[in-house]
Amino acid sequence: MRILMIQPNYHCGGAEIAGNWPPGWVAYIGGALKHAGMTNIRFIDAMTYDIPDDKLREIIRVNQPDVVLATAITPQIYKAQTTLQIAKEVLPDCVTVLGGIHPTFMYTQVFSEAPWIDYIVRGEGEEIAVALLQSIEAGTHRQDRKRIWGIAYIDDDGQVVATPARPVIEDLDTLTPDWSLLDWDKYIYTPLNCRVAVPNFARGCPFTCRFCSQWKFWRKYRHRDPKKFVDEIETLVRDYNVGFMILADEEPTIFQKKFVALCEELIKRDLPLHWGINTRVTDIMRDRDLLPLYRKAGLVHVSLGTEAVSQLNLDTFRKQTTVEQNKLAVKLLQQAGIVAEVQFIMGLENETPETIEETYKLAQDWKPDMANWNMYTPWPFAELFEELGDRVEVRDYSKYNFVTPIMKPEAMTREQVLKGVLKNYARFYMRKSFLEYPWIKDKFRRRYMLGCLKAFAKTTASKKFYDLERLKMKGMSAEVDLGFDASKVLTADEIAQLKRDRPELSADMNFKGTPVKVVACGAPDDLQVSESDLPVKVAVSKPKMTAVQPD
Repeated sequence: MRILMIQPNYHCGGAEIAGNWPPGWVAYIGGALKHAGMTNIRFIDAMTYDIPDDKLREIIRVNQPDVVLATAITPQIYKAQTTLQIAKEVLPDCVTVLGGIHPTFMYTQVFSEAPWIDYIVRGEGEEIAVALLQSIEAGTHRQDRKRIWGIAYIDDDGQVVATPARPVIEDLDTLTPDWSLLDWDKYIYTPLNCRVAVPNFARGCPFTCRFCSQWKFWRKYRHRDPKKFVDEIETLVRDYNVGFMILADEEPTIFQKKFVALCEELIKRDLPLHWGINTRVTDIMRDRDLLPLYRKAGLVHVSLGTEAVSQLNLDTFRKQTTVEQNKLAVKLLQQAGIVAEVQFIMGLENETPETIEETYKLAQDWKPDMANWNMYTPWPFAELFEELGDRVEVRDYSKYNFVTPIMKPEAMTREQVLKGVLKNYARFYMRKSFLEYPWIKDKFRRRYMLGCLKAFAKTTASKKFYDLERLKMKGMSAEVDLGFDASKVLTADEIAQLKRDRPELSADMNFKGTPVKVVACGAPDDLQVSESDLPVKVAVSKPKMTAVQPD
């Protein structure tokens, strides 16, 4: 069976500032499929290669896959749907499969917009994908699908069915990622000009921030054995020449003992590797005496979820930190020789020109090495989205990318918020570029910060940073075109009517699935998987796919 994995070609001017990121889902899902005996797999990174639809159509036609897999976070969803539509148009008999956090919770809406998608994988995908593709390979998936846990599909009566959630993978050390599926020459971290990887040390998060749904997606916090995880890291360094990694974890420092063991193992092996993490302010304060150990292990960059200017906003997010704690965490990291990056969330309903200015003043007061101003983006499957109700006028998910103002503050326009944020960026990094970065005494930190500055400058010149192409100069001022699909910007009345008329399009945030009367197997969510419920693996041999290299 020929399997084609595709990363949809979506860009927004956010995380790509620092370089091209390797899609970890390919290594973990593809590795699981290979481990199960399905080895005829090829991956096309349409995003990194910026492959247009006509070229992608030709790649699919030449390779003739039996199954096409894609993934989607919320802003990617339309490109993912189009990608699988192209596959169906080229090969009507191929099976199209979509995974990722957005379709996991929004599968009914996805199917209403993209009925050409055959299956949606809901949640942690490795075991679900193996069970589904084994059934596809055997040619029995239409008969088996009611018994394949963790998927959604449209049945023969045109009804959307979501089968019971598959239990999470309790032992993450059973994962079998295959990083050879990636074209490593393309995944370069600009600040250090080296290859970059994004592996999983843990999955899930025990905290319940109301704007986030990662904790609901993974359902349970689990971590890997530090030594076995470093085995994987050593493979990335030795076999693929990776020089920088960012842990994909929501908060890798949550269990101090495990994180310390990870650092000690990295020190023991003395790998030529630097790395970065995202974590909470409170963990940095807790670990202040351990920060030199973390730095010795190669940790050079920590991004802190400081989030908001006022304590009121922090309480809104349920972050459980204070403004003074944020300032102290920055200082502690810098004293240990670790780059401290802070994140501000902008565009809440109480945003004003004064609060935007206040974030700039806080950035000057805290003196972080880096600062990001991210737009408030209430995920359509998060707690806050439901509470905000008809105030979320913009339902164009392609703009849910942290660089586009989704919410309209009471006292500002969205365009004013964007201009204020860009002004903060310009002032902050102009000051850093002339007065701070070139004069850093530590040679590595100076090289690293100048590399970050290079990344900002490069993407600013190309207008990719923060999607600067949407700003059009008119005389001495700039006009902003946020690029919303007008049909997806709704009034309060339209939102209320949509909820009344199409309640099935709302998010399934708790893995409840469709009602028992609709799901033929009728099993409860907490029922354990029985091997007898899963399809028997059947070996099927097909010709190898033809390599078509993107231009």
